[in-house]
Amino acid sequence: MILRPCPREKEVKELLEQGHWPEACAPELRAHVSACRSCSDLVLVSEAFQRARTEAAGAANLAAPGALWWRAQLRRRQTALERIGKPLLGAQIFALCVLLVLAGGFLVTQARQGLEWLTRLEHLPQASALRLEDLWSSAFFTSAWSPLVLIPALATLVLLGGVVVYLASERQ
Repeated sequence: MILRPCPREKEVKELLEQGHWPEACAPELRAHVSACRSCSDLVLVSEAFQRARTEAAGAANLAAPGALWWRAQLRRRQTALERIGKPLLGAQIFALCVLLVLAGGFLVTQARQGLEWLTRLEHLPQASALRLEDLWSSAFFTSAWSPLVLIPALATLVLLGGVVVYLASERQ
């Protein structure tokens, strides 16, 4: 079996490439394509490839470049925030640990002393006769770790620690 090209195959091929098949062709050419196996195969394969190309071009809807850029910037910012947030979390945990150790130390010292510090309140000078010299000689400063100094200091430390932790976590 010898395959010889059809003499009208070139004409059919040009019509297919220009997109004029079958609307702008002569009726005798359509009759020839339906009778000639080589030309009908050419039309069948060309139309299948054109349909596939049209479907592929329609499916390749890419997102807008502005949206892609925005997503990339958002991803970059999220990564930077995660990198910055790790040391901040470590600092917050460290501050909380220091605060808990100080509070625990205070509770231990107070448990050992009991309510002895309440008796020191009786020895404080009256508010009307309070002078600086009396303050230095009072029971208020007799002990280095007097609860009257330690309690407000610890309360201030707890308050400042809470504010720092709140402000650090608020930024995230």
